[in-house]
Amino acid sequence: MILVILNVIFFLAFVAFAYVNLNDRDSWIWVSIYMVAAICCGLAAFKKYYPVIYLIAIAFYLGYAVFLFFSKDGVKDWIVKYNRQSIVESMQATKPYIEKTREFFGLLIISAALAFNYFAAVQSIW
Repeated sequence: MILVILNVIFFLAFVAFAYVNLNDRDSWIWVSIYMVAAICCGLAAFKKYYPVIYLIAIAFYLGYAVFLFFSKDGVKDWIVKYNRQSIVESMQATKPYIEKTREFFGLLIISAALAFNYFAAVQSIW
């Protein structure tokens, strides 16, 4: 029952995150990323599991997270160069590390949600 509740929460959150990304210049990728995760969590709430899709999505999301971590003005620069300045302030052209760091953590959250569903699916198979 707890997994159903978590998946409903993740579904609603990921749909909301996709919605707020509609006005971004790179909305096509972020709306897609969040909607794939939302659909996977929505189906999992009804005990419809797709472990292969979870693994493919997790691999893509973690690969993209690694890219954001090491990219110019990415998470590594936020930690080392910018001394972990607040990422909750509004984004500005002079602070591109804010967006990349937020995106990085979003990808980690999505990956964790899908990993929960992967392990739930594998456990239900056995």
